[in-house]
Amino acid sequence: MKKLLLLLDDKFEEIFLVSTLFFSVALIFTQVVMRYAFSNSIYWSEELARYLFIWQAWIAASFATKRSKHINLDVVVNLCPPAIQKILFWVAHILWLSFALYMTRKSADLTHMLFLRKTISAAMQIRMGWVYLAVPFGCGLMSFRLVQVMVSKLRSYKRGTV
Repeated sequence: MKKLLLLLDDKFEEIFLVSTLFFSVALIFTQVVMRYAFSNSIYWSEELARYLFIWQAWIAASFATKRSKHINLDVVVNLCPPAIQKILFWVAHILWLSFALYMTRKSADLTHMLFLRKTISAAMQIRMGWVYLAVPFGCGLMSFRLVQVMVSKLRSYKRGTV
């Protein structure tokens, strides 16, 4: 069980992103073949591809957070002395974490409301709450990854590697 949790912690985003990208490409390719070769279409495929893309975007944000690959102002930070760089790191990450937690809460409220109202999608007839769930899930996962990055930074301070 511990190995499974470690695997999920290490590879969840990669597994999700690669598998859904593969599925999306296959789905879109099938739709193109159906339209142009058979003059027919799969009515729900475009909607599903769009919803998968939404989920991919939010999970990719978590992946970028875990790998410290988000867009930031390294040029400005690198011009500062090391002590200021540390302060800027913590200020930026605390603000980012606060925003991610706020977004998790507010998007969870919206998602909950959509589930209660039983709003459904046009083509697939699934509850829109499942689509909107990508935002609180992605922001929650991003918050978790931010805490991991911050804990890792603290440990590197204790080891003296930073």
